[in-house]
Amino acid sequence: MTPAPLLSPGSYESLRETFRWALPDRLNMAAQVCDSWAEAAPDRVALIEVSGARRAVTYAALRAMADGLAHDLAGRGVGRGDRVGVLRGQDAWCAAAHIAIWKIGAISIPLFKLFKHDALAARVGDAGAAWVVSDAESAQMITALEGARPLVPEEQALPAQPFATAETGPEDPAVLIYTSGTTGSPKGALHGHRMLTGHLPGVEMSHDFLGQPDDCLWTPADWAWIGGLFDVAMPGLAIGVPVVAARLAKFTPEECARIVREGSVRNIFFPPTALRMLKAADLRLAGLRSVASGGEPLGAEMLAWGRHALGVTINEFYGQTECNMVASSCAALFPPRPGCIGKPVPGFDIAVLDEAGNPAAGEGDVAIRRGAASMMLGYWNKPAETAAKFRGDWMMTGDRGLWEEGYLRFLGREDDVITSAGYRIGPAEIEDCLLKHPAVATVGVVGKPDALRTQIVKAYVVVKDGVSPSEALAGELQEFVKQHLAAHCFPREITFTENLPTTVTGKVIRKDLRARAETEDSR
Repeated sequence: MTPAPLLSPGSYESLRETFRWALPDRLNMAAQVCDSWAEAAPDRVALIEVSGARRAVTYAALRAMADGLAHDLAGRGVGRGDRVGVLRGQDAWCAAAHIAIWKIGAISIPLFKLFKHDALAARVGDAGAAWVVSDAESAQMITALEGARPLVPEEQALPAQPFATAETGPEDPAVLIYTSGTTGSPKGALHGHRMLTGHLPGVEMSHDFLGQPDDCLWTPADWAWIGGLFDVAMPGLAIGVPVVAARLAKFTPEECARIVREGSVRNIFFPPTALRMLKAADLRLAGLRSVASGGEPLGAEMLAWGRHALGVTINEFYGQTECNMVASSCAALFPPRPGCIGKPVPGFDIAVLDEAGNPAAGEGDVAIRRGAASMMLGYWNKPAETAAKFRGDWMMTGDRGLWEEGYLRFLGREDDVITSAGYRIGPAEIEDCLLKHPAVATVGVVGKPDALRTQIVKAYVVVKDGVSPSEALAGELQEFVKQHLAAHCFPREITFTENLPTTVTGKVIRKDLRARAETEDSR
């Protein structure tokens, strides 16, 4: 039996009242996104690659790729519970790699192609991954990591025999996704095989019931992030909606229009920055049935532009790596409320709590009740951090919000995570990187308001004695972060200062630096 959407058109209230998580004792995401379709409809199109020559990949072909890679990995000693990285752009082999890893009963680790040595080393080392499935371009970078080896799959190596998918349950670990925090290295959010099922209601809702005839899904968001992999790629495959794969070196409105045209795209998840770029270019896209967006509120002006230029009402949604797709708008069910991110998705209980843990009369902490299928099992090897994420029956998101007539209004983070061009960036990782430069004595990194990117990364740097601040040094520090961490993390602005605001224990007070950055922005 092939997978089916979890939601069907009706009233929002009836969907909320009747929905229940129905998780079977045996659940493996490889079967959900590939095996069941390959058995029932092998010639059905699973993926459409539009990087270079257009190529359609059927479910039968995708299963053959995954089975071959699973045999290869198992032959190299990868077994149940082992962690395996996936360092590829949007392509069929990226999807096949995750599927192959789940077939073994191992744990896949999505990795971003733009990561440099330090960022990769931190994640691969923390996870203890001995193998990383990559492309030829990235193989050398993996070879340079201590304890890890690259595996570049080759299509001609596919065996004739299928690979028996491991019998796993909803709580068995399947995916380890690293999320940026405000202190220390990124934390790995460990998810079970129920993760995909947990995403489906919100994905379907944000696309006005995804799974309609001729639906075809794409996002410019990289599949290394939860938004690309589990808001688009895997849900599309599970529902049977063709997923367009396009490797973008850089998002441009012109490339976007080409992909939509060549891929016959009807449904898109756009990060807010991509929408702003399309709006600035005065670009219209025809033939779309749904557009979803998440990460930050869009506002009335952007919603009005979407109706005019895209021909649809943009549905906003909300979630985070630890528990995703928990609230969404859905124009097919209820009108949007500008400035709000929608209503709770069926299956999720959301609260706004005061400091005592009671429902707040106004602004409060956004929390999600335990038991939601997309909620993480915990942080990888970090029991104390996992415990700190919860308050009783509630997982605390670290976000502030309030209710407006049943709609959730997102007010912002209560921590220092930077939201820039759709990426969530932890300041601590950038600070650690800059401190490795011989000219830097100490540094504080914050987000500075920016009209296009929401925020940009801003660094306040104190140089060592004998070093003279200069534009040349600022450029050198920016390049240092690009080369050692990732291009999307580099500080677009650097201010040299004689000292930083600190606590009595020497910790940088980032809220004071944010206030300084906001003042600079308003001049």
